[in-house]
Amino acid sequence: MRILIATDAWEPQVNGVVRTLTRTVKELREMGHVVDVIHPNEFKTFPLPTYPEIKVAIGVYEPVQERFKAFEPEAIHIATEGPIGLAARRICVEWKLPFTTSYHTRFPEYVSARLPLPLAAGYAYMKWFHKPSGRLMVATPTMRDELTQHGFRNISAWSRGVDTEMFHPRREGEPDIFAELQRPVFLYVGRVAVEKNIEAFLGLDLPGTKVVVGPGPQLEELKAKYREAVFVGSKSGEELTQHYNCADVFVFPSLTDTFGLVLLEAMACGTPVAAYPAPGPIDIIPGSSAGALAKSATEGLKEACLACLDLDRKQVRAFAETFSWRSCAEDFVRNLQPYPEPEKTRFWRRLRRLARVRRRRPEAA
Repeated sequence: MRILIATDAWEPQVNGVVRTLTRTVKELREMGHVVDVIHPNEFKTFPLPTYPEIKVAIGVYEPVQERFKAFEPEAIHIATEGPIGLAARRICVEWKLPFTTSYHTRFPEYVSARLPLPLAAGYAYMKWFHKPSGRLMVATPTMRDELTQHGFRNISAWSRGVDTEMFHPRREGEPDIFAELQRPVFLYVGRVAVEKNIEAFLGLDLPGTKVVVGPGPQLEELKAKYREAVFVGSKSGEELTQHYNCADVFVFPSLTDTFGLVLLEAMACGTPVAAYPAPGPIDIIPGSSAGALAKSATEGLKEACLACLDLDRKQVRAFAETFSWRSCAEDFVRNLQPYPEPEKTRFWRRLRRLARVRRRRPEAA
C-alpha cells in the first residue's frame, strides 16, 4: 500500500510522538508498504514560542498539495494538528479524500498549562480538526473514553511498542552509573517542562536521590530550586539505557501525556514505574506487577514510589516484552482508510489531466 503520513513532529525532535512515528514507518516499510512522510525538515520553519526545540513549518500548503499529486497515496494519515497537518486536512477535505488522524498529546491541557486559554477552546479546535477523519487513533482505552466524553467519534485503538533489544536490564559486568549516589535512585526521563508536572516528583520527601534526564525550558529554574536533585541533561542510546537500568524506580508524574513511551522503556530495563492514575499509566500498570499508581492525580505518588522498591525486576522486564513495534504497525494499517478502487485510479488520473491543462494554458495565452 502507498501510505502518506503528514506530521509536524519529526526528527531531530526527541519525544514519544516522534519515536512512535519513526518506528511505525520503519516497520511499515519492512512489511512491504511504500511510505512517504511530509515533515517540518522539508520547509522553512521558526521555533515554537516557549518550546524552541519544536520547529513550526511555514508556507506549506502548495508544497504539500504537490506531494499529494506526485505520490498518489492509497491511504493518508495526518498525525498532528499543526501547519502541516492543517494543510493535509484541507487538501483531503477539498478533494474528498478519505484519511485518518491520531491523538498523541492532550493538546488542550498542554496549552492551558502554558497560556491563559480555557480547556473548552482547545477541545473545540481539536474536535473541529478530527471531525472529518475516518478514524481517530488513540493509544489507550482511557484516552478513548475521555475523548468520547468530549464528543469525539470514530475512535480506534493504536497500540505502542518498545525496543527490547535497545532497552535491556543491566548486564553482568556493566557499570553502575549511580554508584556514587545515595540509594535508592528515583529517575525521571523526559522534557523538563511545566506540562510534565515534574515538580510533583521533585517535591516529594523520598529517601536516596532524585535524578532528572532531559532538556527543556524549565531546566534552569528547577535546577536552582531543587539543588538536592541531580540533573544530567539529554541522554540517548546505550547511555540512556544505563540510566534506566541502574535506577531503582522510574517516576512518571505527567498528567498530560496520552501514553508515555518512557514507561515501557523503563520497564524493558527492569525498572518499575510509579505514576499518577492518568491516561497511559492507568491503562498499563494495574495488574502488570511492573509498577504502582498513586491514589489520585494529586496525592499518593510517594507511596507508589516506595511500593515499587519491592517489585521483582524480572517480572517488570517480562511485562515489557509483551509490547512490540510490529504489533503497533499492524494496528496502524488496520485503522487506515484506503481510497477504494476503482475510484482511486480515476481520481488521480483526473488530477493529472487537470494539472496538464493548467500548465498548457499560460503558453496558449
